Amino acid sequence: MAGVFPGVFPGVLGRVWVFLLLATTLAACSARIPENTQTRILLLGDSMMAANRDENAGVAAALQQHLGEPVLDRSVSGARYLGLAKLSGIGLYLPNQYRSGKWQWVVVNGGGNDLLLSCACRWCAGTLERLISPDGSRGAVPDFVAQLRSTGAQVLYTGYLRTPGVTSPIEGCTQIGTEFETRLARMAARDEGVRFVGLTDLVPMGARSYHNIDLIHPSAKGSNAIAGRLAQVMAAR
Repeated sequence: MAGVFPGVFPGVLGRVWVFLLLATTLAACSARIPENTQTRILLLGDSMMAANRDENAGVAAALQQHLGEPVLDRSVSGARYLGLAKLSGIGLYLPNQYRSGKWQWVVVNGGGNDLLLSCACRWCAGTLERLISPDGSRGAVPDFVAQLRSTGAQVLYTGYLRTPGVTSPIEGCTQIGTEFETRLARMAARDEGVRFVGLTDLVPMGARSYHNIDLIHPSAKGSNAIAGRLAQVMAAR
């Protein structure tokens, strides 16, 4: 399983954490966030959304190509809902990425970094409950989605990529990741203006080209594939 859900092997737990913390902190500080107000689409999230942005090949850029209209990208690598991220003023606290506007669509992902940094995807019952309750009605994620919906925008909440048939450094989060996304789908089912967009079947069996060399974050091809699915959902609605 991949995306930002990291199940880490015991011998490399510390090294993976340090690597991801450094990478996401540097990316958050260097992220270019265009402030184009002439758009109806806002994109928020963590490194799955922000990956490849410096090469103009991230999810937002690809979504613009699919839809033929601009997308305001305010995603930040390393973004979280819980913990000290709330003290951040640069978008590491995911709800702080929101900018007021007349949005028709808000595309958002997130939660994976909380499951990594708070509980290593192994002792996560409390963290998961704080993120989202079993029925999808309570928690940091439903609260934020409700705030977005109160503006009149439709919300697309996006799941994470997987690495089917390929062993990655983040294999141990399958169970908690599946439960998290099951709850996200239940949250979406409670409101016609919210849609959960799963990505579990997006990467073909054995394919490596949808991920960067770390087998965690999407490659440009992966970002384009994510954008393509989002564009299909938006067109259908």
